Amino acid sequence: MGRTKKAGRAGRFGARYGVTLRQRVAKIEANMKMLHKCPSCQTKAVRRLSTGIWTCRKCGHTYTGGAYVPATDAQKILRSFRERSASGRT
Repeated sequence: MGRTKKAGRAGRFGARYGVTLRQRVAKIEANMKMLHKCPSCQTKAVRRLSTGIWTCRKCGHTYTGGAYVPATDAQKILRSFRERSASGRT
């Protein structure tokens, strides 16, 4: 109930809040609910437990990440910087 083909997950809002915000919510929720790749076992089995807490259904690895995605853009940048500095390149 509350969903339409056009609105999808944001159909529960009805005609409120404007189409752009409803589309943004639908996109964020779709990305949040999909399975993500586990950093430990590399399987697509990571689900969100609660805000910022992610767990792998296969190996049981639990870790913190972003509120809506397991790895935020800032975390990706920091990881690449650490890898570069560890290898001797700056």
